Amino acid sequence: MSETSQLRYRQLWLVIGISIIIGIIYLSLTSRGIPVIGNNVNDKLLHTLGYFGLMLWFCQIYNGRIQRFVLMVVFILMGVSLEFLQDYGGVRHYEIADMVANSVGVILGLLAAVKGLDGILAWFENLVRQVD
Repeated sequence: MSETSQLRYRQLWLVIGISIIIGIIYLSLTSRGIPVIGNNVNDKLLHTLGYFGLMLWFCQIYNGRIQRFVLMVVFILMGVSLEFLQDYGGVRHYEIADMVANSVGVILGLLAAVKGLDGILAWFENLVRQVD
């Protein structure tokens, strides 16, 4: 496959992806966060799912090996950095377990993309073209 995907609505997908990043940053640094029902496992699951979705989303837009490697490094660093930044707000504190959950989500998102789930946006675009 080429270094960048040939998505028809690529700019829209990028705007949505950037919105996901902004949402993760906001939810990581706000004093509210996401209310978690139940125990600490649910919190770690939310971290993993959030970063899984983020990585899988961008792997559909950028499908080159180097691009995906860079995305993986950037998103792992983002997750670690945001956890440390939480400590500066005085309301929340960083957790190493959250850093691990974020990183696991990124790696699982990359693996899902490599195993074939990186065609969801292309499939959706083809579906939209058939309707037009």
